[in-house]
Amino acid sequence: MTRSLSAKRVLVTGGAGFLGSHLVDRLVKSGADVLVVDNYFTGSKRNLEPHLQAPNFELVRHDVTFPLYVEVDEIFNLACPASPIHYQHDPVQTTKTSVHGAINMLGLAKRVGAKILQASTSEVYGDPSIHPQVESYWGNVNPIGTRSCYDEGKRCAETLFFDYQRQHGLEIKIARIFNTYGPRMQPNDGRVVSNFVIQALQGNPITIYGDGSQTRSFCFVNDLIEALLRLMDTPEDFTGPVNLGNPTEFTMLELAELVINLTSSKSSLEFKPLPEDDPKQRKPDITLANDVLDWRPTTSLAEGLAPTIDFFDKLLKTQR
Repeated sequence: MTRSLSAKRVLVTGGAGFLGSHLVDRLVKSGADVLVVDNYFTGSKRNLEPHLQAPNFELVRHDVTFPLYVEVDEIFNLACPASPIHYQHDPVQTTKTSVHGAINMLGLAKRVGAKILQASTSEVYGDPSIHPQVESYWGNVNPIGTRSCYDEGKRCAETLFFDYQRQHGLEIKIARIFNTYGPRMQPNDGRVVSNFVIQALQGNPITIYGDGSQTRSFCFVNDLIEALLRLMDTPEDFTGPVNLGNPTEFTMLELAELVINLTSSKSSLEFKPLPEDDPKQRKPDITLANDVLDWRPTTSLAEGLAPTIDFFDKLLKTQR
């Protein structure tokens, strides 16, 4: 899908992060006038290096928990640490980023009449009691656990988006993003794909929490970005929330075996206790995305892991 955005000014919060930088790649290429704001808590200017001299690109260091005053036509609100290691490092700030950040970006959208998309998460479903997860499911979330700063922060952000839409007529889009992986993931973010790949490349034991039977569904980043762009382009009366992810389910053992095979690693498997509130199953029902966005992932896990492994392999070699 090719967007024509040459007349649009697009704001991407968290644009120096993993997902944000891949989105920026597409937006800059499409001809949009792109403004990125990021406080670099988990993002990196290095992710945006190809665009720093581009005439249609601008980068501002800014924390979304503070108001922002700019003129834009569209807002992709991606600002928030998304891995447990990072969002549990400062849980109060994580909640502020989701809640105050949403309020500030919604306030900006209201002032300038911009369309705004919220990058929500499958974590709003918590440890789900139905499988696969559909958008009408309200979730099974612990409101006082160690993951709650992220889970409940994102749930509150969705509430704010719909209240602004009902109260102020704002044009909103809500994307519930499931596990996504690919180049530019942070090596120390604690996510299972980056963990397994780095451990395999270094020949260290692959750490599996629980017995390895818990499942996840992994979407390659290019597929996910395509879905976000399509969602932003939907008619005004379509708000979502819409699940975006790959419905093909893998156990942690299956993922570990595939990574070991693709890296030709000699790594063994090491089992550890399951973390608190860690979901046992994750699989999106993407019927709505298929029907409304005409979208479904096209990259298999093996196909997507190849460039991901290559990225981490080069990164590790530069650090030696």
